[in-house]
Amino acid sequence: MTGVPAALDRPFIPAVAWLGVVTLAAALWLFRRSHADLGRNWSISLEIRERHALVTTGVYRRIRHPMYSSFFLLGIAQGFLLPNWFAGTAGLVGAGVLFAFRVRREEQLMLGQFGEEYHAYMTTSKRLVPWII
Repeated sequence: MTGVPAALDRPFIPAVAWLGVVTLAAALWLFRRSHADLGRNWSISLEIRERHALVTTGVYRRIRHPMYSSFFLLGIAQGFLLPNWFAGTAGLVGAGVLFAFRVRREEQLMLGQFGEEYHAYMTTSKRLVPWII
């Protein structure tokens, strides 16, 4: 139990913790794969690099923002792994705030750089979860 706040502690259930470990592994794989697929196009800040290319292969084939997907998976894993409702959901809230304040700016940047090519890509991919959202 985390004890912060103690009133929000929940029982530790090993099966739920194992689900958290599996979710964590998926999140880490997706995060690593998204960086590898982006290659030299990746940047911590919103910027277009010299000879920047639109990446639509690998995990980007169906998901436009797989790094954010991995952050949400990390938040879900945290919820499974920490037996406290407050601490468990904090990562998911953090991922949501990051996504809300940044993804539209990223998509505007990409539309400005790649125009119709990015717009067409938007019609064949989803933001976070393939075939859903």
